[in-house]
Amino acid sequence: MGQLAESRTIAGELPLSPNAVVVLKRRYLKKDDNGEVTEGAQEMFRRVAETIAQVDRDYDPQAEVAATTRKFYELMAGLYFMPNSPTLMNAGRELGQLSACFVLPVEDSIESIFDAIKHTAIIHKSGGGTGFSFSRIRPENDGVLSTKGVASGPISFMNIFDVATETIKQGGTRRGANMGILRIDHPDIERFITCKNDTKRLTNFNISVGLTDAFMDAVKEKADFPLINPRTREEVKRVRADQLFDLIVESAWATGEPGIIFLDAINRANTLPHLGEVEATNPCGEQPLLPYESCNLGSLNLAKVVKNGTVDYTLLRKIVHTAVHFLDNVIDANNFPLESIKERTLDNRKIGLGVMGFADMLIQLGISYNTDEAVAVGEEVMAFIQKEARQASAHLADRRGNFRYYAGSRFDGNGVGRMRNATTTTIAPTGTISIIAGCSSGIEPLFAVSYVRRVLEGTELVEVHPYFEELAKERGFYSTELMRQIAQSGSIRDFKEIPKDVRRRFVTAHEVSPVWHIRLQAAFQKYTDNAVSKTVNFPHQATPEDVRQVYLQAFEMGLKGVTIYRDGSRDQQVLSFGAKPKELEYITPRPRPARTTGATELINTGCGKLYVTVNKDDLGFCEVFAQMGKTGGCASSQIESTGRLISLALRSGVKIDAIIKQITGIRCPSSIWQNGHQVLSCPDAIAKVLSNIAQVEAPAPTMIMASCPDCGGTIEHESGCLVCRGCGFSRCS
Repeated sequence: MGQLAESRTIAGELPLSPNAVVVLKRRYLKKDDNGEVTEGAQEMFRRVAETIAQVDRDYDPQAEVAATTRKFYELMAGLYFMPNSPTLMNAGRELGQLSACFVLPVEDSIESIFDAIKHTAIIHKSGGGTGFSFSRIRPENDGVLSTKGVASGPISFMNIFDVATETIKQGGTRRGANMGILRIDHPDIERFITCKNDTKRLTNFNISVGLTDAFMDAVKEKADFPLINPRTREEVKRVRADQLFDLIVESAWATGEPGIIFLDAINRANTLPHLGEVEATNPCGEQPLLPYESCNLGSLNLAKVVKNGTVDYTLLRKIVHTAVHFLDNVIDANNFPLESIKERTLDNRKIGLGVMGFADMLIQLGISYNTDEAVAVGEEVMAFIQKEARQASAHLADRRGNFRYYAGSRFDGNGVGRMRNATTTTIAPTGTISIIAGCSSGIEPLFAVSYVRRVLEGTELVEVHPYFEELAKERGFYSTELMRQIAQSGSIRDFKEIPKDVRRRFVTAHEVSPVWHIRLQAAFQKYTDNAVSKTVNFPHQATPEDVRQVYLQAFEMGLKGVTIYRDGSRDQQVLSFGAKPKELEYITPRPRPARTTGATELINTGCGKLYVTVNKDDLGFCEVFAQMGKTGGCASSQIESTGRLISLALRSGVKIDAIIKQITGIRCPSSIWQNGHQVLSCPDAIAKVLSNIAQVEAPAPTMIMASCPDCGGTIEHESGCLVCRGCGFSRCS
């Protein structure tokens, strides 16, 4: 069957994009023993709708299941809503496991640890992901009374979880994913923070540090902070809080991990405090859960509720109520992997209704992502969704009863007389389901306006955002060549032939400054029961101090967690899949020319005034001199050697931004503030001068486009995960 004919067969009459068809075929649709697809998208949605609608009869033998099936089918087939991937894959099939993620307890005993490993394997085999707090495990070298030996610590056990995950293949549909969390006051916290700096280790884990209010206060005050043995509850030692915080910052800057979660913020919003404190989350951090709870998630497509330039709240209300009904039914239709998970999930009935297509919504409304107006729209829309989701849950409770542990919950005694679900809203990453829905991912900005999709043995097709293509034709600046040029970088920022208002409206993730990422995340978190999964994107030349400020801002704005990604910091691992090692080639630097031109800039450092001279020849930047006032001896020689090595690198063809990356963030004991920026050391000062000059005279940096190991398409970084919108490849599922 030809590719076009096959796409039509899979899509049927549904408005599915070519990418959606590829993703459905590869990851969702039923296949026979030979791997041939045996259902189309319509059949898949019908299979799911019928399975979930049947639950109504458990509560009312006279329920009109056919009518509910039709509502659920139209919700999905119309691309208004998508449940999490396991529901689409497994509803109405033998496996029948419909939840995306689970949290398992890990206590300080060999029995508990290996029970958790066994349960992890069972969950991963069923298609789910798992989250753990390892904070209860005694630290490395602590005593073990039963053997008179010493403990190996939480990180050594994480390696065993990682190997178990690697072994389980999950039927070829979803790849196992884990979240490992350690409290900031654990004695092994420094090793944990850096345990993934070698990107070949713990490849099946995302890791996050559990920060507390007390720790963040100590960071601000540069005070000492106690590390506590979880076995004895005794203080082991004290560390400088700001230095420990900087270790987190520098590791995240270098590799994207660890992420951070704010444990006290999570527990202030815990709707079930009488059942215990929340210590862990699912793999992407958006679902804080008690032990043995599960995520039952789905996302609304906000791109579908804009009509004539305004939000159609009547339509949105209808979608929310139908989606809450759907997700509550999923809990009862689920074939849970463990009896303990079934009991806890049925007791608390947590659901998480989220959103996708927010960037598309803003484009239709004519609003730029990085504006106060966008923040206001985010708050308004999410406040409406939360209010209606709780109302829908209350209506279900009228007919089906409250969740079991309602008494003593935060709803009890607060004027809320009924509630079917302990939580109703979550903003989850929507990598593959947003591809099916044909919309932007979660609440993220656009990743690219145009990009190249690779098909059929290297054939390349230029994919253009449909709203942009429509507007370009409408405004008269569309051309095939322009679209191909845009696809090289994904951004339209530097295309002067495109009107300025269009360039502002179609802003991409790498053009949005970190402060706006945080502000948008905070806008949605304000009206979300659980947490918000989002990536704060940084340009490649960002400094550790930039990351530090975002973390502080996130804490002040009440976020429950943050994931950051600095462009290009971790993509080499993806780009190098299957690559053969090359022989080392030695480079001879070009000779220094007889005449150069340049400029000298004065910058203050903690050691004194530093004069930095940057020169160019006909081929570009070629040398750097640095001199500090009257300083002599060792300091002077170190500054001179730094300048010589930079000059050698420049004349050897090393890009100036690569040099800036290497010397940015180097600290000495004498840092200083200048013009609102912290100068950490003399090398850091030189980096700032180089950055200033490079920004003036060099072209604006383009984002680094990493390649998908499956299809060669472009990889997007989303909420601590890697997603390919061309084929649905995901490192988190």
